[in-house]
Amino acid sequence: MNDGLSRQCLTRRVLLVLLLSSLAGCGTWFAPPPAAQTEQPVPEPAPVEQVPPAPASEAQASAPVAAAPPHETTEPKHPAPKPVYRPPHKPRPAPPPPQTPPPVQPPLITTRTLALADTHSLLDARVQRPDGKVIGHAIDMFVDAAGKPREMLVNLAGFLGIGDRKMRFPWTDFKFDAAQKKAPITLSIPRGEPPAAASSKPKDKASGKAAAAGANDAHLLGVIDATAERGNGARVGRVIDVLIDNHGEPQAAVVDVGSLLHERRSIAADWAALRVVAKGDELSLRTELSDAQVNAAPPYLPNQPARAVAPAPAASAAHPTR
Repeated sequence: MNDGLSRQCLTRRVLLVLLLSSLAGCGTWFAPPPAAQTEQPVPEPAPVEQVPPAPASEAQASAPVAAAPPHETTEPKHPAPKPVYRPPHKPRPAPPPPQTPPPVQPPLITTRTLALADTHSLLDARVQRPDGKVIGHAIDMFVDAAGKPREMLVNLAGFLGIGDRKMRFPWTDFKFDAAQKKAPITLSIPRGEPPAAASSKPKDKASGKAAAAGANDAHLLGVIDATAERGNGARVGRVIDVLIDNHGEPQAAVVDVGSLLHERRSIAADWAALRVVAKGDELSLRTELSDAQVNAAPPYLPNQPARAVAPAPAASAAHPTR
């Protein structure tokens, strides 16, 4: 009895094991076979052609979408670099030939400034005694053939204009001081002595008047109202004043260079640019200032620092006075 039960239990157990084994094998028998694991070669990137970039809109529309290769197991690839557009090389234009600067024109004139504190006008300047009493006005300056001042013509004042006398005095009898605005010229005569006693021209006994003097003397030239001329006799202008420094030396002659057809104009001709020459039996004043140099000269303005004008050496050599 016990043997029969044992065999039944054993049989049941064997059948149960066979049933479980058959159920487990059904999934393996009917499933598709697994794909063989093979290594796939990585394709090499195709060379990128250098083409000009298209406009943004067209490039995005026409660019094909790169499809990912199947079964890609490698790391994600970086996007291909965008082509760089390089404009065509243009040759640089040749530099222009160097320009030759225009030749520098030499100056026509030279100028030097005369300070008001050192120079003053001669014409109508007041003349005083050493004690400060005004006795008259300067009228003219007389120079010798070397251009050195020798005498001064003074209008001695009378009473209310009655009894005025024009008398000449030696140049060495005067002292000059531009700072004395009231009377820049002082006649050195002793106290109480009449000015006529110091005159260089004795009185004419027949007429009782001072002998005629001035420009009629053959050995002296009256500068005021003298005509400045060139070597060829061309007229430059008329002297209307002389500028004297504190040492009694003439520095410039004020020349009226205007004409009837042009505006009246005066220049200060440097005394070094003037010469006293003999013209027949008389003396005359000569200057080498050309018309162009006269036109280039600054105007003379009273009561302002004068600029004395002289011909420039280079201009005189390039354009000699005719």
